[in-house]
Amino acid sequence: MDVIGPVRHEIVVHGHRRVFVEHGPASTPGVEPPGTVLLIHGIGDSSDTWADVIPALARTHRVIAPDLLGHGASDKPRADYSVGGYANGMRDLLSILGIESATVVGHSLGGGVAMQFAYQYPERCSGLVLVSTGGVGREVHPALRLMSLTRTDAALRLLRLPGSRVVGQAWALGARLSRTKVGTDARDFLRIFESMPDGASRDAVLTTHRAAVDYRGQLFTMLDRCYLAQSMPTMIIWGTRDGIVPVKHAQVAHEAMPGSRLEIFESSGHFPHHTETERFVGVLEEFLDQDDRAELTAEDLRGLLLSGS
Repeated sequence: MDVIGPVRHEIVVHGHRRVFVEHGPASTPGVEPPGTVLLIHGIGDSSDTWADVIPALARTHRVIAPDLLGHGASDKPRADYSVGGYANGMRDLLSILGIESATVVGHSLGGGVAMQFAYQYPERCSGLVLVSTGGVGREVHPALRLMSLTRTDAALRLLRLPGSRVVGQAWALGARLSRTKVGTDARDFLRIFESMPDGASRDAVLTTHRAAVDYRGQLFTMLDRCYLAQSMPTMIIWGTRDGIVPVKHAQVAHEAMPGSRLEIFESSGHFPHHTETERFVGVLEEFLDQDDRAELTAEDLRGLLLSGS
């Protein structure tokens, strides 16, 4: 099967430029088009985080990986950077591309966006994969709670001073050598901080962060609505060395989402798709090959909402 891409596209939605990567099999007349996988990155990151995953998935699926508004190469306006706002943006993107439904894969904040998308638009979500996801419990690394404070923007500006890159690299090396959980993903944290080249980028990331986390921890949770996902194929992936969102959230989410599949990566931290890429791709391809989605009718939804379980 011929594969086209990866191709980087730009579209304008609601007056703002959005960038996304598309990769997948070429369309063939008379042949049913392949299923779509929508990959959603976390705070401060971009579609680049999926670079090692996309080519493998694109052999059999149409893969769409956007730079969320305020991130990557997309515009960074003063806008709605809430989880709900991002879920609406994913609906808009799929609608523009003529895609009726997709398996939605979300990492960190992107997992919260994926859950919100599945809640708001269940008919558009054919499967859900949550990777080190936010939106399960309050607990989060103390540094992320500190980032919600008002003077964080001044601290981030220091990252652009001469010599800050050397200091950051020294910190990353020290964190790795210390063998702490955060050290497992030190390179990724440094990469994300270095990807904010200007004030607009920093402001957008901080606005996104403050919509999700305050000084007490994560602001949003989907646990109260997870029972609605019982008819949707769901997989949860987490690394035992996650120093950002504790791995115990994986079991909490698994128990709250009836029928979900849980995959724990023993050697991974917050970025299992980077540290154990081959295994990550393998379990994801296995999940995508399943055809077990149950349709949730309006009457089913009414019954679930009335019963609350």
